[in-house]
Order: sequence, then structure tokens, then C-alpha cells
Amino acid sequence: MNYRIAAIPGDGIGVDVSVEARKVLDRAAELNGFGLEWTEFDWSCERYTSTGTMMPADGVEQLAAFDGIFLGAVGFPGVPDHVSLWGLLIPLRRAFAQYVNLRPVRLLPGTTSALAGRSADELEMVIVRENSEGEYSQLGGRHNAGRPDEFVLQESVFTRVGVERIIRYAFDLARTRTGRVCSATKSNGLIHSMPFWDEVFAEIAAEYPDVHSEQCHVDALAARMVQQPDRLDVVVASNLFGDILSDLAAAVTGGLGMAPSGNINPPGEFPSMFEAVHGSAPDIAGQGIANPVAQVLAGAMMLDHLGETAAANAVRAAVERVLAEGRVATPDLGGKSTTAELGTAIADALS
Repeated sequence: MNYRIAAIPGDGIGVDVSVEARKVLDRAAELNGFGLEWTEFDWSCERYTSTGTMMPADGVEQLAAFDGIFLGAVGFPGVPDHVSLWGLLIPLRRAFAQYVNLRPVRLLPGTTSALAGRSADELEMVIVRENSEGEYSQLGGRHNAGRPDEFVLQESVFTRVGVERIIRYAFDLARTRTGRVCSATKSNGLIHSMPFWDEVFAEIAAEYPDVHSEQCHVDALAARMVQQPDRLDVVVASNLFGDILSDLAAAVTGGLGMAPSGNINPPGEFPSMFEAVHGSAPDIAGQGIANPVAQVLAGAMMLDHLGETAAANAVRAAVERVLAEGRVATPDLGGKSTTAELGTAIADALS
């Protein structure tokens, strides 16, 4: 069995860590009796500076036939962040109905949390972020530019189908974990969108009497994530709230360099896309010191999605083994190893 994977290394350290992650995934595939056929695309900020577009006009059509998309980080000085986001990431997420942004976080062996006195058992959760609508909308505009009465209008979009499907995904996921879901809301401040979100959450919660559910205002939830992370398991949130909370969750469980994510199309009608949570870090790009663990774990999520669970589990176990031993570690982990040395160590641990 061979899987066709579209590789988009992107910019900065996205290129560096993608090389090492692919090394690990190829070894896992070889040991588990399947193959990964990679096709690389140069879609990036570098391409934007030379062509004026992050990807070609038929980019979505080019990727539609692949089994998965493996994305490195995008972003580079001189190209505004909204250009890289709306020129590549958001069009792919929406064209392929990747309405779930899944961000699992946990404290891995050999790493430390910013929270003192917390064990690994207390620092594991998953953020289920709505990925297709919400606060990340193109509706709105800028008016009266340059005048004293200049103003901008940014609209949020919450559809019943969009809210229902992301909340239902979170409840289904909770059934496979600890049976707990917490919804991030802000219905005391956002008068239309969040009360609607809360109503739909309550409706769906009634269909899952075996799952413990609660709602928490997003500001209080951020505080709980720091003070009582053990009370959280599955957190479901809108696009903006999920984006912010997942970075905070990663920060308290070892850092962004350890956090993977998946942009999931649950029905499997279109390819899903997997990436590290961290950015392109152009200040250290090409220096060989970036931590590839998040990208490797994003690859494990991709293997899970492809149905290659044994290989995915083997990759995660290899990461944990290498980190626990501590002999090979990049500078952010307190070591002096290179990106390639850590990638090679994880690949070798698979054997």
C-alpha cells in the first residue's frame, strides 16, 4: 500500500524540520509495510516575492488527488502575515472542508513545563478548534481611509451546521478519552455569536449523557489552563478562541516546539493537512538548531488519519524514547544537538 503525500515545506525552519520528519515517517512506513510517495511543492513566501502568489491559481486542484498534505511553517519578513495565511493556509482549509483543527498537547518525557510541580498526567489535553468560519471571516471592510472618521468592520460567521459539527466532533472524541468536554465561550460579552454557540452546545450535550460537559468563559478558561490544567481534557472552541487557547496549552506542556496539529476533513472526502503549531522562526532558519519534534508528531497524526495506527504509535514511542534518554536534544531542550541529529535519532529509535 502506498499513500500519495503532498509536501509543502514552506518557509524558514518549516523547511528544516520537514526534512527530518519525512526521514522519520519514511522509516516508519518501511518498517510497517507501506510506502509514502512524496510530491514537493514550493508554495511559500519566497514564491510570493517572486510571483505575487503563495500558490498557483489551480493549487487546490493540484492537491485534491493526494491522500494527505504535510505542511511546514509559512511566514517570512517582508510578507505580511495575513498574506501568507489567506494566500495558502485558509484557502486550503476551506476548499478541502478541513473544519476540525485538532491540537493535542501533553508533557513529553525529558521535557519540563512552565508550571512548577505538575506531572505529565496532569498536563495532557486536546483543543478542538473550529477551522472554517467563526471570527476568521473575510466579511467586513475598511472605510473612510485616512479621514478622522476612518473605521473598520470585521464580521464573524457562525452557522448552525458549522457549530454543530465541531461540537459533535468534540463529544465523539471525548468518548474515546476521559469523557469530559469543556466549551470555550464568551456569551457575557459577545451578544449574538456566543449565546448561539452555547445553545447549540447544550443541545448536543443532551445527546451525550455519558459525557461530562461544561461551559467556561474563555478568559476564565485561560486561567484554569494555567492553574488547574488537570481539570481539562477535550476543549472545544471557535476559530479565534481555539487558536489562542491551543498556543497557551502548548506553552504549559513543554512549548510550541513540541505541539503538532491536524486540519481534518472528518468524512475523508478531501485530503487533510498536518503541520506543527509553531511558526517559521526565520531568525534561526538554516542554522540546524530547530526542534523537529512537533513536525514529527504532526506526521504521526497523519499516519493515524491514514489508518496506519501501528506506525503512528511507533513514531510517538520513538520520540518519547529519545527525549527520555536525553542524549540527543536541540538547544531549546537544553542540548547541543542539531535538527538532523535529533531527526536521525528518532528514526533510528524506530528500529
